[in-house]
Amino acid sequence: MIRQNALWAMTAAAQAQAVRGGQLSALELVDSHLERISEVNPQVNAVTQLLAERAREAAAHTDRRRAAGEELGPLAGVPFTVKETTAIEGVPTTLGTARFRDLVAPADAPPVARLRAAGAIPIGHSNMPTLVLAGMHTRSELFGDTANPWNQNRTPGGSSGGDAVAVATGMAALGLGNDSGGSVRIPASFCGVTGLKPTAGRFPADHRVLGPDDPGPASQMLVTDGPLARTVADLRLAYEALAGTDPRDPRAVPVPLYGEPLPGPVKVAVVADPGGHGVHPTVRGAVTAAADALRDAGYDVREVADVPRLDEALEAYGRITVTEFAPTWPVVRKLLGEGGDRYIQRAMEKTPPANAAELTKLMGTWLGIRRSWAEFLDEYPLLLGPVFTEPPVEPGLESRDEAGRGRVAEGMRLCTVTSFVGLPAVAVPTGVGDGLPSGVQIIGRAFREDLCLAAAQEIEDRLGVLTPIDPRPGPSPDGSSVPRKPSPSPNSPSSGPSGRTASSSTR
Repeated sequence: MIRQNALWAMTAAAQAQAVRGGQLSALELVDSHLERISEVNPQVNAVTQLLAERAREAAAHTDRRRAAGEELGPLAGVPFTVKETTAIEGVPTTLGTARFRDLVAPADAPPVARLRAAGAIPIGHSNMPTLVLAGMHTRSELFGDTANPWNQNRTPGGSSGGDAVAVATGMAALGLGNDSGGSVRIPASFCGVTGLKPTAGRFPADHRVLGPDDPGPASQMLVTDGPLARTVADLRLAYEALAGTDPRDPRAVPVPLYGEPLPGPVKVAVVADPGGHGVHPTVRGAVTAAADALRDAGYDVREVADVPRLDEALEAYGRITVTEFAPTWPVVRKLLGEGGDRYIQRAMEKTPPANAAELTKLMGTWLGIRRSWAEFLDEYPLLLGPVFTEPPVEPGLESRDEAGRGRVAEGMRLCTVTSFVGLPAVAVPTGVGDGLPSGVQIIGRAFREDLCLAAAQEIEDRLGVLTPIDPRPGPSPDGSSVPRKPSPSPNSPSSGPSGRTASSSTR
């Protein structure tokens, strides 16, 4: 149960402040989170590879540094989870598939290294859809299903669902996911936490997990690593730690964290139903509540007809990504496990790859759509809209049939288009309806994450913080319990040096 005085229930900012000030040892803080993982993770299956001893060693090192009078970082002692796509030195980067269960990372990925440099401590890897391709629901071949802690009959979202659940339930203060069309924002919204998708080029990254070769242009430009947290203030701390440059990523640019203040009340465009494709009343209500909060805070909030070129952007996004992906699909399909190929296969059947001439034209279309959005945001520096145009849906809806896939694609459309144009966005909760969290996203000009975070803070100040919460048990839609593989307790003798179980495959 939630204990208000529990160390794991503190915000990341409060945890780090207490460690830096000596009121709390980093080891006590890590042990508190390990106890919470032992208590909660068997119910939700969000943490996949528990790094108990590594985390305790890092915490003890932090405590020795403080005792020696060294200055600690802004995230000193704060535990965080890392999505199974992202390398932690000495730990397998499995991508949720049995084929890569022994793919041990030789070094930390840049965002992990940056969070470590700020004093944070990785406490475990987190679950995701197999290869991030099996669908929106967080279910992997290697680790099974992750449950939404609000209601097991609803997906936690994905593909960074493990991180969202870990943060929402207090198993970690921060999560490190990635987003190429909603994969941070959707699970943040479905689990009642905050999430940041940064501008493309804001955070350094290196996604060469499987070898020395870089991915193609779509993957290079669409995928951005991003943090999840329970409060906007904590999200801001993670943003400040993650931003910067790194020689491993020539795309990352040295743009200031905070831009020049804008004159007068900041204008916010509101679009509750992007493209006019339909929006659930609960989601429309969340957008209205957020708009009212921003008006109360002094923003110039205006409803506008629509966002720029949405349907054209969605078509171009699908065509470009399928074209890049098609040559490797026969091999990748075999890695996804039974049924894991349905989501992508339906996309491949619906959207044929482009030929060279068509792809060249599409790249021009891509630039034109980015220009249209830049012009739109020149007039309205911020856009308020839904993260997903329905409340959290049932697990695996997108892989069930074509209708289900279509519903999910429609629901995430504003996330997809804003990833396509490379803009920053913050997902922030707005409340609870029918036992499920609701939320919105604030989208901003390129490299103006600061404006998004400031607006999200005003919404949070007025509408409140929803987590941490205890998982709420319940049967799956067929009446059985959702199948999942529980992780070991922090001191489990079955854990190896990384805290990983010896038998971790669920097929």
